[in-house]
Amino acid sequence: MSPLFYFNNPLNVILQSSMMHVHHINCVQIESPFGPAIGHCVLIESHQGLTLIDAGLGMAETKAPEKRLGRELVEITGFRFDENLTAIRQIEQLGLDPKTVNHIVCSHLDPDHIGGLADFPKAKVHVSREEYISFQNGHERYLPQQLSHRPKIELYEKDDSEWFGLCARQVNLDFEIYLIPLFGHTLGHCGIAYRTKEQWTFYVGDAYYLRAELQDKNHPVDQLATLRAMDNFMRKESLEKVRKVIGEQGHNMAYFGYHDPTEFQ
Repeated sequence: MSPLFYFNNPLNVILQSSMMHVHHINCVQIESPFGPAIGHCVLIESHQGLTLIDAGLGMAETKAPEKRLGRELVEITGFRFDENLTAIRQIEQLGLDPKTVNHIVCSHLDPDHIGGLADFPKAKVHVSREEYISFQNGHERYLPQQLSHRPKIELYEKDDSEWFGLCARQVNLDFEIYLIPLFGHTLGHCGIAYRTKEQWTFYVGDAYYLRAELQDKNHPVDQLATLRAMDNFMRKESLEKVRKVIGEQGHNMAYFGYHDPTEFQ
């Protein structure tokens, strides 16, 4: 399924249509040997209220990082904690009501993507079935306490949807949005594609860490991506899918990953 036409807008402005307002917010700050990294989340206003795409680190991690995340994870990742970076505080700063966050669409369930879920306890969480099963199986990368508030969870499995030639799973919201399976980083990791009146936006999650990986297949950050992958063969396949669709359609869409600060700027 593809739009009939597009209008290109800068990524760092609010995209508007008759039904939607889209805000880009950074909900994570990392200082690592590979350089600074962020947590590029999206907040969408629609008739259903507010929808978050990934939730970053939350208030619980910010107030008690070692208790919530563990000292080793904090030291290895290089997380920096600031209450004003949390999604809930940024929503308030936008003059919006955090209680109207009704939906959170998750690329995957790593700690730096879902810490903020607990700040929106009434929000329904949308995630791939494979990812939720992997989380439930207790892999050490996941932190069960981040879902201890027992949110409503809607799981998505393979259907007949396609998006620019990629397998897609339509999310049940009041605007056009899909989970795009890009497995490998985790076993159920997905990109997320959503459409405004102006254009498609393709959020690739952690399919790449830096945009430079699209052109440089031997970029040094690939070493980190390999270490963090639950299935590195699948991760590389997924990255090739991203390269292909952006190579063919990137001029017709906005696209970004979770961690590259240059994309947020």
